[in-house]
Order: sequence, then structure tokens, then C-alpha cells
Amino acid sequence: MRTYKIGTRGSLLAVTQSTLMKNELEKISGDKFELVLIKTQGDEVTNKPLWQLDGKDFFTKELDEALLKGDVDCVIHSYKDLGSVRPEGIKLAAVTERRFAQDVLLIPQSNVDKLRNWSGEFIVGTSSPRRIANLTHSLAEYLPFVDSSKTLLRCETLRGNVNSRIRKLREGQYHAITLALAGVERLAFTEKSAAELSEILQGLNYFILPQSVFPSAASQGSLGIETRENRDDNGKLLSILSQLTHAETVEEVRRERKAFQEFGGGCHLAVGIHVKKIGDKYLHVHAGEVDGKRIEQKWLEGVELPKIDRQKKLFVGLASGTAPHCIYDEFLKKVPQSLKLNLLNKHVFVTSRYCLPALKESAESKPQGVWAAGTKTARECAKAGIWINGTSDSLGTEDLRMIKTSRALRMIHSSLDQDWTVLSHESGTSDLGSVVGVYSREEQQVDPHYVESLKRVGAAYWTSYPQYLAFTNAYPFMQNILHFCGLGKTWQEFQKKNVAITPVASMQDFYGILS
Repeated sequence: MRTYKIGTRGSLLAVTQSTLMKNELEKISGDKFELVLIKTQGDEVTNKPLWQLDGKDFFTKELDEALLKGDVDCVIHSYKDLGSVRPEGIKLAAVTERRFAQDVLLIPQSNVDKLRNWSGEFIVGTSSPRRIANLTHSLAEYLPFVDSSKTLLRCETLRGNVNSRIRKLREGQYHAITLALAGVERLAFTEKSAAELSEILQGLNYFILPQSVFPSAASQGSLGIETRENRDDNGKLLSILSQLTHAETVEEVRRERKAFQEFGGGCHLAVGIHVKKIGDKYLHVHAGEVDGKRIEQKWLEGVELPKIDRQKKLFVGLASGTAPHCIYDEFLKKVPQSLKLNLLNKHVFVTSRYCLPALKESAESKPQGVWAAGTKTARECAKAGIWINGTSDSLGTEDLRMIKTSRALRMIHSSLDQDWTVLSHESGTSDLGSVVGVYSREEQQVDPHYVESLKRVGAAYWTSYPQYLAFTNAYPFMQNILHFCGLGKTWQEFQKKNVAITPVASMQDFYGILS
């Protein structure tokens, strides 16, 4: 049995995540791995944001030196801390599977309760230029009752390890703070760190920031493991380490890091970059600021959108809208039902704004958590005074099913991993839990002029498969147009039914098909 030395930073999070990898490596190899704690400049200087410090590689320089000198055999980093240019002689041996790539807003429940009457400043702790740009631009829309004309959302410097940041929140230095969810989650995996984390999370609530609006840092959520390039061991250690590589994560973060470099890179960069593989496609999201200009980019790699004649109309499966050249759904009306439900201590998934009457009617039996299908529904919930814990970002339920397994979030919400109550239409289904039908779809009599306008439609954006069926049954000529939808459950249902349809990253992509 051979003993290998793993270099790691000395913070509780760094030690915890390195310990998790150490245990995996010992299981894989049968060899022994031990941790060597190394102090870095980024750990020692905590009174300033990193982008205000001289130099670069604040969390990696000292580990690089130890690795190149042979003091350690490999090093483990949060992959987002690794610069795009690495020292000569160092080789990336593994990129681990990432889970919980999102950022999370932590807030005392007492502050959530005060939002109804909030005025003045709302201060969020973070030192990330990316987070500052996106939080100040968009967060107020997701906070219940917050009126941006009366409340100024402002970010203040927050440095230190995860636990010290949360303690500063508890001490009242900030009204809320934003952290990488992956870092909080890893602290829940060893006995010592979990005990400390559980204590400081008591009395807090959270909002998992949707990647479509608040994209995380390039590579966030994955670990990078490095070793020396020319080790004299016939590649044995490299072979062991490489077994921790996750191929899908590699492809996602490769794209993220490429975009990071194209934006100029560096810890001063104020742009979030996230790539997610969905089926055989890659969804790219960039949001933030560059040179004082707002950046909002969202596109789907691997899809070539067709063009149609501008003389044609577009059908959009929403009840109303103002986009030019578009016809909306006047045929299938969604009718909310006034139901009083027992939601006490449950987690509730709200599939659309038509579920809100039933949710508000059931307010006395307060749910433990509320989740939304997309960001639009989340904003509608906020307007109705409902605190949202997260969304599926209109991408199906994959990420939410992972969230349900979170050890850290279960320290706040003990029933997170139990079946959720899903508020939907009368024939809805879900893999998150039991469905309660709280609205119906009712076909309407339409004006003959509306039917004539549908005959001029060249492409349709469907919000559900039942909507497509209702329209094509009533108006068979609509089968012969081009069909589009989002990347979530609707796309999955069309694929199961073998109906040709093109997924799009955003409504802007759909509008852009007019030539």
C-alpha cells in the first residue's frame, strides 16, 4: 500500500471536500491518501474583495508551488478557482461531477416576515462582481412585496469561509447573503462540518437563484484535481485520479471556461456563465455587465432554427401578449378553482399562475416551502406575497429532484425529501409528488375571424402538449405548420409522442424565426 499526499487549503469547506475525495480515492485504489493543509493568500486576506487585490491565482499559487516542489502528490481545488492558464508542469487529472451548481440566497426568516412592510435599503452580502451585477438588476422582482421605488437593493462586501459568512448574516450585518450552494452542501457531508452547519442554519430561509437569471461562475460546483505532469510512477496516480472524472461535467465546464476567457476572464469579471446539457443539446446562459453594458445571452447549441416568411403569423400559446406578428390563445381558457387545501409543513410546486388562487386560499395551512415551475411564475408568486424557495427554470424536474436530496437544505426544511404537493391542471402528472388539479382547461367559442387568422400562422410555440392536441383536433390545418416549445416537460411529452418539434432557449429565439 502506498501513501499519497493531497494538498488542500485549510478552510473547513476545502478540508471537507478534500476529505470526501480522499475517501473516494482510497476506495478506488486501496492506497492511503492523507491531507496536507496549505495557507493561501486568498484565505489570509479577507478584508477586501479579490478583484481589489494585486496579482492573481489567490487560492492556488501556494498549492501550485507545493505540487511542483514535490511536497504533495496532488491538489484539490474548487474548479472555478483555477485560472485559464496553469503553470507549466501541472496537469489536470480529474474534473468531478458537479451537483448543486446554483447560487443560493440565505435570509433570516424574520427578514422574510418583514418584507411586507420593508422600506429603505435591502443589503445583500457578496464580494463577487458577477453576483453584484445580477442581484442588483433582478433580485427585487423575486422578493415578496418589495417595491423597487421604495427599497434600494444594495450589495456590500462579504468575505471569509462559508461558516463565517453565515454567522455575519446571523449577527445582522446583512439582510441576506449569497453563496455557492455546492459549498454549503459539501459541508453537510462530514460529521464535524455538518454539526456546525446545522447549528448556524437554524432560523434561516433560502431562495435558490435560477440559472436563467442569475447564472453561476464558470465551473462552479465541480472540483479540479491536479498532479505533476511528469511523475515517475508510470502514470499510476494519474490513472487513479482520472477515475473521478465525470464526462458530462467536463463538456459543460469546458464550454463555460471558453466563454469566460472570451469575456476577458479574471476575478473582476461581472458576468455569470452557465452551460447545461439537456438531452443532446447544450443550453448556454450569460448574464451580467461588461464595460457598463448589460449582457443577457441565452441560446441552445446544437439547434439550427428554421426561418419562415415574414408575411406569416406566429402563434404563441399564452392567453395574451403584445409581440408583433403574433396571435395568442383565445380558444383554450384556463379557469382557476377556488380550493382550500391542507398544505401544512409540505413543499408545494406551483406549475403556473393559475394555481395562485388555490395557494392563497390555503394560506392558513402554511406550507414549509414553495417552488415554481419557471421564473415568470416565481415573479407572479412574489407579487402575490409568496416567498419562493426556487424554480425548475422551465427545464423539467431534474434539478428539483436533485435539490430534494440536499442534506444542507434539509437542515432548514426537514420535509424537503418527502413527496411534494404539485398544483396543476386537472389531468396533470408529476414525478415530484401528488398532483392536485386546481385549474381546468376549457374550450371556448371563438370568432370566425380568429380562425381565419390561425390559417395565416406559419409556426406555433406550444406551452403544453394538451394545448397542441386541442388546437390540432379543432383546427387540423395547424398540424402542417412548424412547431416549437421550451426545453422542459412540454418538449419531453412531444418527444414521447414522436411529434416533430424544435426546442428553443427563449421566446426571443422563437420570434427571430421570421425572416
